[in-house]
Amino acid sequence: MPSRSRLASRPHAVIMQPTTQCLPLDCRYCYLPFRKMKHLMPLDVAQAVARPVNRWAADDPAFEVVWHGGEPLAAGREHWAALMAPFQGVKHSVQTNAVLIDDAWCEFLLEHEVHVGVSIDGPMDMNSQRVTLAGHPGFDVAMRGIGRLRRHGIAFSAIAVVCDPDPADAARFYEFFAELGVTALGVNVEETEGVNRHVTAVDRARSTDFWAALTDAWRSNPAVRLREITRVMNFAGAVLHGHAPAPAPAAMPWDPLPTVAYDGGVVMLSPELAGFTDERFGDFTTGNVLRDGLDVLVAEAEKRTPWITEFWQGVDACRATCPFFAFCGGAHPANRYFEHDGRFDGTRTRYCTAAKIALLEGVARHASSHRP
Repeated sequence: MPSRSRLASRPHAVIMQPTTQCLPLDCRYCYLPFRKMKHLMPLDVAQAVARPVNRWAADDPAFEVVWHGGEPLAAGREHWAALMAPFQGVKHSVQTNAVLIDDAWCEFLLEHEVHVGVSIDGPMDMNSQRVTLAGHPGFDVAMRGIGRLRRHGIAFSAIAVVCDPDPADAARFYEFFAELGVTALGVNVEETEGVNRHVTAVDRARSTDFWAALTDAWRSNPAVRLREITRVMNFAGAVLHGHAPAPAPAAMPWDPLPTVAYDGGVVMLSPELAGFTDERFGDFTTGNVLRDGLDVLVAEAEKRTPWITEFWQGVDACRATCPFFAFCGGAHPANRYFEHDGRFDGTRTRYCTAAKIALLEGVARHASSHRP
């Protein structure tokens, strides 16, 4: 490991878990271990996080506090407002399943200027994994909440999980979100992580076909900012303009992206590791904000967190062996850990193949077939 830190000295965002409960959905692909338990974040955790965050935000007007995982609205308006109160000068955002959204919630979101992201997987038949605790389809109740957002004029982005990247579905998948009026769309191919350990392997050629077809649909109607296509275009632009497509990991500070769990425990780099334990690494946390300041935990993250050293070894192995490293930057920590039997120094993952390599190849195929 290099003598100087690979992590940036301060983050650009912090993820906050106001509650573990994911009411009232029980998505079959969810990775969260405590989504049926109502653990609430105490106010002193938010107050402890806010002290360094407010200093960082004073120098970074774009600093974001992301309320995420389980369902943040399950914390209730009064408690969530109290958790938000200590923060100053930050941008608040929430990722929600939209099921609990009513007129009162819309008024709350507008009053607190919260950017909204909804989780929904496309047309009704593509939402078969998003069910309620009683096992009923969750699509209609989510769409009612989305309808309320639209009636109140609240702009929202979306994240969709694609369990089967079927190229035959790509066009109507995209058009669903275009017609819904989302400002941006992120597409997550289902991942093996957390408690979701039985994901069907996805064929690379099929995934490439899906991304190519999705790019075709987007190009025909570029009404939605598509996160993955934007990444490829930014990468291609850097290459075409002669910029190094990806600096060496030791020279490129990684955003530590601290995730603060409901109890104040802080997991760096990988929100998906929160709530899990390991015989070698314990609970993956760098520390707890109720004992040490978040600024201290960020500054000392690599010294305090043994698994990060093993992760850097995996990143270096990717850089040395994978021709796609310049675009990908190395497999994500949670994907490595859950796909490589509890190790962070493995290299390629199924998620790399389906969501990074196939993405780059699919968009490149589209570009090649549409040359003037």
